[in-house]
Amino acid sequence: MHNFLEVLQFSFTVTMPIFLILALGVLLYKIKLINDNFIDVGSKLVFNVTLPALLFLSIIKTPLSGNTDFSLVIYGITTVFFIYLFFELFSAKYVKEKTDRGVVIQGAFRSNMGIIGLAYCINAYGDDVYSVAAVYLGGVTIVFNILSVITLNKAVNKSANLKSTFLKVLKNPLILSILSAVLVSYSGITMPEIILKTGNYFAQMTLSLALLCIGASLSFKTMKSDLSNALISSFGKLIFIPVITTFGGYLLGYKGMELGVLLLMSSAPSASACYVMVKSIGGNDKLAANIIVITTLASIFTTSLGITLLSSYNLM
Repeated sequence: MHNFLEVLQFSFTVTMPIFLILALGVLLYKIKLINDNFIDVGSKLVFNVTLPALLFLSIIKTPLSGNTDFSLVIYGITTVFFIYLFFELFSAKYVKEKTDRGVVIQGAFRSNMGIIGLAYCINAYGDDVYSVAAVYLGGVTIVFNILSVITLNKAVNKSANLKSTFLKVLKNPLILSILSAVLVSYSGITMPEIILKTGNYFAQMTLSLALLCIGASLSFKTMKSDLSNALISSFGKLIFIPVITTFGGYLLGYKGMELGVLLLMSSAPSASACYVMVKSIGGNDKLAANIIVITTLASIFTTSLGITLLSSYNLM
């Protein structure tokens, strides 16, 4: 019993700090210390500057070469792709409104890995996790963006110009930072210390600022509409995908930090970018918002359960 309580305590030390900052964001917005303009500016700052800086610095900390083991990121990309195909088939049968299918699919497979997933990993393993999480995050993030474009355009806006949309994806600051970091790491270029320190100041802002903005932007007013589809997507995001991803990794022989990263990244809630992409193409943004609210709040508990199970069997 004592060991179980220690495992339970460890799981909550990973997830509760995230929950508390999200709750603080809700509170600060309620007492009007944070407003919509702060959320808008803060979110843009995170997306365009601080998160790209964090990803760039995380990846260049891990020297890449021809001998680098990319098996984990290859497994992650493959799993995401097949899960995406499964949800395409599932939604075609069980989601009645065709225009909502892309929203449900994206909400299910696209994790908020860059912020909440990474925060989970850092809380669990400290800065050592960057050596495993950074490359995984970089590779899977690119796939998330591409598949999101495909499913939303197919379900919501068939007349959209796919070429121009993909060009927008390639101009995504996160993808540009990932690709440039990979090039720098492979080339063996040593970044000047002054650049690294400046970048670190920006990177250190990312998690706290992003979590405050996410918490402040959570809206419970839209929860009554599209609840059934939101629950379908949320179940897929928080239960189905973490179980499939983690169990598959276990069967392939991953354990310790690598298996922990698979669990923590896959059990992160739906990405905030889901709402942005859906709104930008005139989709059902209320449904996207519902999915983000449900998964953001519930992931604290489902992730804690996953951590407890893996830790109980000394697998992470």
